[in-house]
Amino acid sequence: MKYMKGSTRTIDLPVFLISGGLLLIFVVAGLFNQAFVTDMVNASFAFSVKYFGSVYQFLMLGTFVIALFLGFSKYGRIRLGKLTKPEMSNFKWISIIMCTLLAGGGVFWAAAEPLSHFLSTPPQFGDISSGSQEAVGPALAASFVDWGFLAWAILGTLATFVLMYAHYHRGAPLKPRSLLYPFFGDRIMKNSALGTFVDVFSIVAVAAGTIGPIGFLGLQAGYGLNALFGLPDTLIVQVIIILLIVIAAAISAASGIHRGIQILSRYNVILALTLVAAMLILGPGLFIFDSFLESFGLYLQNFVSMSTFRSDSAWLSGWTVFFFAWFLGYGPMMAIFVSRISRGRTIREIVTAVAVIAPVVTAFWFTVVGGTGIFQEIANPGSVSEALNSNGAPAAMIAITQQLPLGTILGFLFLLATIIFVLTTTDSMSLTISMAITGTGEPPKAMRVFWALLMGAVAAVLLTIGESSVSSLQSFIVVTAVPVSILLLTTFWTAPLVCRKLAEEQGITPPKKESIYENEEAG
Repeated sequence: MKYMKGSTRTIDLPVFLISGGLLLIFVVAGLFNQAFVTDMVNASFAFSVKYFGSVYQFLMLGTFVIALFLGFSKYGRIRLGKLTKPEMSNFKWISIIMCTLLAGGGVFWAAAEPLSHFLSTPPQFGDISSGSQEAVGPALAASFVDWGFLAWAILGTLATFVLMYAHYHRGAPLKPRSLLYPFFGDRIMKNSALGTFVDVFSIVAVAAGTIGPIGFLGLQAGYGLNALFGLPDTLIVQVIIILLIVIAAAISAASGIHRGIQILSRYNVILALTLVAAMLILGPGLFIFDSFLESFGLYLQNFVSMSTFRSDSAWLSGWTVFFFAWFLGYGPMMAIFVSRISRGRTIREIVTAVAVIAPVVTAFWFTVVGGTGIFQEIANPGSVSEALNSNGAPAAMIAITQQLPLGTILGFLFLLATIIFVLTTTDSMSLTISMAITGTGEPPKAMRVFWALLMGAVAAVLLTIGESSVSSLQSFIVVTAVPVSILLLTTFWTAPLVCRKLAEEQGITPPKKESIYENEEAG
């Protein structure tokens, strides 16, 4: 039996009720016993980092290597989605990818992470003195590991190929469970406990990973508005900010990919490019270019050793493994989103955009923002680090901009860019969760609005409980990455398999005499 797209426009009640119920249980438990929830999450976090940290690193590296092979081999010519040309222009397409995947963390962490590594040299470069000129390259290179090639590849390559094959070429629903279609065929689609489990933990992982940034945005925006304009940084202000964000996200999600999400992404990329130009002109432009060239070369030179570093588990749990788990948690749902916006694209185009262009742009963005902060810290020790140590990541970004000409304007624009990044991620993930529940690329508007409002409401409630509850949810995504990592490991085999099948169908390679794809027809 094949699943026609028209037959998937129903709500999967078990997935809907279980995933939403688990999020509500987390919130209710936090309301009644925050200490218990925090201790439970911390214990689970420590377990997953200890026993699955190396799995996360292996999975990230393997995905990138296989994606490069598929993208730049004969399989790169495969066109996915049964369209002869893409639905949107390259700029709009890459803009949506950048804004959705980079999210708000790409602004605040771009300021905070390079500076943190500069002030405390990563253990891979333990012989270099912290805070010295020699520490600049290692600080930026360590940031590139966390936000570079591997992070982007896991979000939109192998899993995307499998989902696009299953949905567009075989009529399976656009759900996380369709990643297992090459193994189980139609049996994974209906009345499948395994399929329900896969969908649920994929939704919970991405919801946790999105609610966390929404909650932190309330904290960050509250701090930024207080530092820039003197507005009171109170819980009420933070909750109001969150409510405005999620209402805007709900409206954008309801309008669909080709309107709200696309418009927000396009203008936010333009804003980000404007900020880069301003930082280069008003800030240490030559230092930024020199640092980028040196640090990116260091990143490439030590790419494998830095990506597989295991000698300091405490440091890894706070940086590389934490970020890798965060991106892994987004993996299945982000693959659904990239599948939805990439019809008509070739495998080579997807790999080039997601796994090559986006990481290079991200690395330069981190160098512009974080490199400026490092330059200021070298020139005037404490000028950025004091704010970072006392008030966290959002304070670093504000401290950097306020030392430049037009500092208040730049600080506000960076804050605006952060808000739009988080807004774009929220509306995109609301749409994607709705697609996972209904199995269609055009889920009901009410469903999209519901998930945007639910994630915002959960974030607001967690803020009222306490800032540590938001941090607990942020750490929880590292735990949810455990089952997601097992699911994504299957793409090491299924992605090349479906590429071989599609290459035969599209005349890129000659058909085999005896099919090896019988499993997908079972059921």
